[in-house]
Amino acid sequence: MASAEAALYRATTGDRVMGQDIKLNFINRSSDTNNSSIVIFQQNAAVTFDEKPVAWRMIKNCGRGDNHPFTFPLNLQVMARDSWGNYTAPANAVGGQAFGMVLDTSGDVLTLLNVSAGSPNEVEVHNQLARGAINACILKDGKLLAVKTGLAPGEKASFQFNARIYIGVVGELDEGDVIHSAIASQVNTEIDLIGITSADVVMTGGGAGQNSTPFEFHLENINQ
Repeated sequence: MASAEAALYRATTGDRVMGQDIKLNFINRSSDTNNSSIVIFQQNAAVTFDEKPVAWRMIKNCGRGDNHPFTFPLNLQVMARDSWGNYTAPANAVGGQAFGMVLDTSGDVLTLLNVSAGSPNEVEVHNQLARGAINACILKDGKLLAVKTGLAPGEKASFQFNARIYIGVVGELDEGDVIHSAIASQVNTEIDLIGITSADVVMTGGGAGQNSTPFEFHLENINQ
């Protein structure tokens, strides 16, 4: 079941930085008869430990021969949840920026800090509250992309995402859900989007019985 945060993120909209978006179009050319769901996610390249990814997009009920267009923005948004259950408004974020959760005269707010992140490619979220843990969150296209939970006062979270997606067939999963290791390990198709402005993401394989083959994903009609 999706978390309360995921439900809020799906209902939240905010200003987005204008920039180049990659136009993608998922096409089901498989032999699947199980109405399988497709998950798309990214990996946080700023961490060295096994951080669980988040289901950024789910494609469901897309029958054979159907297609599902979607946009992959290069821009990110950042937001946070404090220990009181309050959520900050999404703020546009670019590499090299650092944000801090602070207590001002109105309450807990997320503000852009007058310091740079440790890397020009990373977005940082610092918990600068005197007490109370926070959840630091990254959004793409208004949808939850990554989350670092339980960030204690004085701690920070670092986020970096390359123009690369992971895509695969999964069971019961909703957008915004944390993908546990057992499921993530089954999603082994990595698609590099560097230099691409639009493309079709084609799924093949599947089927029943002895004629069944593994699902595969590849790009067609690539524009650069």
